[in-house]
Amino acid sequence: MSATGRSSALSPSRPGAGGVRRVRLIGVGPGDPDQVTLEAVRAMREVDFFVVSDKSGAGHDDPLVAARERLLERHLDGAARVVRVDDPVRERRPDRTATDQEYAEVVASWHEARAAAFEQALLDHEGDAGFLVWGDPAFYDSTIRVLEQVRDRGRVPLAIEVVPGISSIQLLAARHAIVLHEVGQPMHVTTGRRLAEAVASGQDNVVVMLNRSLELAGLDDWWIWWGADLGTPHEELVSGRVGDVRGEIDAARERAREAAGWVMDVFLLRRVSTGSTDDPEVAP
Repeated sequence: MSATGRSSALSPSRPGAGGVRRVRLIGVGPGDPDQVTLEAVRAMREVDFFVVSDKSGAGHDDPLVAARERLLERHLDGAARVVRVDDPVRERRPDRTATDQEYAEVVASWHEARAAAFEQALLDHEGDAGFLVWGDPAFYDSTIRVLEQVRDRGRVPLAIEVVPGISSIQLLAARHAIVLHEVGQPMHVTTGRRLAEAVASGQDNVVVMLNRSLELAGLDDWWIWWGADLGTPHEELVSGRVGDVRGEIDAARERAREAAGWVMDVFLLRRVSTGSTDDPEVAP
């Protein structure tokens, strides 16, 4: 764990009643600093330091840490103190996470290790802490749960506050100029891991996040609106009939990965029906 100190105009805060520490989880959008809300900027200015998970490995830096630091530089004019916490390694081998139970156990272990790392960072630094969360903290992000574990461990009394942010789901719809659901119809949100399950259960309008790979077999006649690294200079967008654009999506995914060092993609899949009120031939 390392700390990066900068000359700060922020005055240290004092613990609240009973020594309770305030922790703010601040949604900062998918990546574009212009999509950070005024409420989020105000929250950034009211904390004393920021805890940032660092996934740097031997010989390379974590590009997502650099992205957070650029965002703070933009909105706080350099008046930010960043505490880097080595992010525990999470087991991702398919043979160790094949079943739902195995996956849940791996994630639980990772959350526990993260909670211990965050707890130590809070013990080592005084004042209110901020955690910058990509997109919105409510959508497929573990930070709220991890900090609840820190609070429940009892060594650092915490008051957890959440500031919402623009999510990649919202930005996907805006970039493609679409409505995410048809008139009066539901929208199902799931992960790439559970897409096949959603389709098998009869869902026909599905937003998919957390895609390690794209598993679109049997969906050639569905319509897709896809985006990767939204809100960054390396943003990629593709839309069309799955069977027609699958190769285009694969190529765009690799371009995003090569340009940014990571790829975060999200997409909407819709089963096309003759009675649809939204014409997919027009919507993209």
